[in-house]
Amino acid sequence: MKKLHSLMLKRGLILVGIITVCASGNVFAQNKAIDFTKGMPFSDGFVAGNTLYVAGQQGPDAQGKVTGTDITLQTTNTIAAIKKVVEHAGFQMSDLVSVTVYVTDLNDVKKMNEVYIKLMPDPKPARATVQVAGLIGGAKIEISAIAVKH
Repeated sequence: MKKLHSLMLKRGLILVGIITVCASGNVFAQNKAIDFTKGMPFSDGFVAGNTLYVAGQQGPDAQGKVTGTDITLQTTNTIAAIKKVVEHAGFQMSDLVSVTVYVTDLNDVKKMNEVYIKLMPDPKPARATVQVAGLIGGAKIEISAIAVKH
């Protein structure tokens, strides 16, 4: 009887393990925050299920400051910042499905697009571009994004 009970217990634990593995094999990552900017009142990204929400990113230099008024450099650095969040969360840039681009001057959109076309994956994610009165730190551009694992 003890052997039978022990065998049933083992089989039960194995079954629980199989169910857990099967479920997790088809389940998405647990919710988690991606936080590179400690002490800020937001996360740089947040994974919810199979979706990553990337907070508005700007293009700081190596010292963490947005420098210059060159939209080309700021766009390059901004997309690099998005890539950092995306990859840290276990996603790929090709998982991007939607972005919102905030610029302080619509006259910069042509130059921004030249960089955007080169650095963003194909097919390009859906996009909205909005002119805003100003951005924190004197940035000329900020981009938020949504990525979904397929």
